[in-house]
Amino acid sequence: MIQITPQMKIMLAVEPVDFRKGIDGLAHLCKTILRSDPFSGYLFVFLNRGRTSMKILCYDGQGFWVCQKRLSEGKFKWWPKSRNDAVKQLDVHELQMLIWNGDPAQSTVAPKWRALAN
Repeated sequence: MIQITPQMKIMLAVEPVDFRKGIDGLAHLCKTILRSDPFSGYLFVFLNRGRTSMKILCYDGQGFWVCQKRLSEGKFKWWPKSRNDAVKQLDVHELQMLIWNGDPAQSTVAPKWRALAN
């Protein structure tokens, strides 16, 4: 089981990927496109070209997990637009909204806690 905590780094691939890729292919994309270490423990989120399916890749210290959600109808409504960035970092609540086919930009949560500077 993957436990998603507020401290986790979540990296979303902006460009859609070929979902014929398995764990090794997605890990290679993490290195080359997202410029991140697939063994880092980060969650890596990918979308297919048809915007009907999402995959999440994670390394838990012993091995890789791949989770996939395929919509039974329709398409994922929100995905960041492709600009110059290949990756967008998400907060946990944004990933939860995305998984439920919501718009993370429309979610409201309390601001992140930060220690006061002395």
